Amino acid sequence: MLSTLEIILPLVLVVLITLPLVKAFQGKVTKKSAKTRLYTHISLFFALILFVFIWQSSSLQVFAAEGEEVVTGFAGSIAQGLGFIGAALTTGMSALGAGVAVAAAAPAAIGAFSENEKNFGKSLIFVALGEGVAIYGLLISILIINKL
Repeated sequence: MLSTLEIILPLVLVVLITLPLVKAFQGKVTKKSAKTRLYTHISLFFALILFVFIWQSSSLQVFAAEGEEVVTGFAGSIAQGLGFIGAALTTGMSALGAGVAVAAAAPAAIGAFSENEKNFGKSLIFVALGEGVAIYGLLISILIINKL
């Protein structure tokens, strides 16, 4: 069962991370202030990740020091959690890269097609190559999860 601290603390940390971006999303800041808020958001995110890793490693050392039962198997361990994080990052980053590739290739393909109808097949190939990046990332993440 989760304690109150384990429920409230993540919620508070998520609110603290997203707080600098509220006014930026409302459009009530200048360009310089928006950049500052974005850099603050990114630094708080990575500080939170570092905090969680330190907190988890210190709690494992406390359990080992007290002589309580430590998980020796792979299921439910930090290694499995990091494997899931790796699979999620693989899928997310490949989808982000595919989005950037398609965002650049699709308007160019439409422009080439509007000038000459014979360019449709050639331009479609470049758009499909950009989408293939997301499929490759998904494939790698499936392989990672199968190893867990």
